[in-house]
Amino acid sequence: DVYHVHSATLDSGVLDDASVHRALAGLRDRDIRVGLSTSGPRQGDTVRRALEVTVDEERLFTSVQSTWNVLEPSAGPALAEAAGAGARVIVKEAVANGRLAPGGADSAGARGVAALAADLDVSVDQLAIAAALAQPWAWRVLSGAATPAQVTSNAAAADLVLPDGVTDALAAMAEDAEGYWATRASRPWS
Repeated sequence: DVYHVHSATLDSGVLDDASVHRALAGLRDRDIRVGLSTSGPRQGDTVRRALEVTVDEERLFTSVQSTWNVLEPSAGPALAEAAGAGARVIVKEAVANGRLAPGGADSAGARGVAALAADLDVSVDQLAIAAALAQPWAWRVLSGAATPAQVTSNAAAADLVLPDGVTDALAAMAEDAEGYWATRASRPWS
């Protein structure tokens, strides 16, 4: 079992509230893994702060769910640290809320990823998910698929091996974290 605090940020106060920590430790002490999800341009800082939270000298948060995709990889180093500390790292928004799905290219970076996918003869969502799956710290990658066709396409990413040089090419398409999150916030469904 896992209990996740949703959308924790440095400003939310949850990472500094000892009474909340004590209550969550009660879950941990009943063998329920305690985790948090992050969002926004300071996800890495939030993950690192969560790793510092202890109750009775034992780390409280041992599961992290964060946005990571080839357009917004800024949390990657902190997620690697979390995995190295024994936390389970779950990647969400691997297809950038549809920006890395067929027909979703709305920026130079997203168009570059789509062009690279076409060169590799795979769909852009498959390339995006394969890139997330290739992260050594990723315990699970969520697809976000909403239709049977999307599920089929997303699942095919598990069999995709990224050729040499693709990881570097994708890294060059990353957007500035602040810009990525501003674009995300301006989407009509936000």
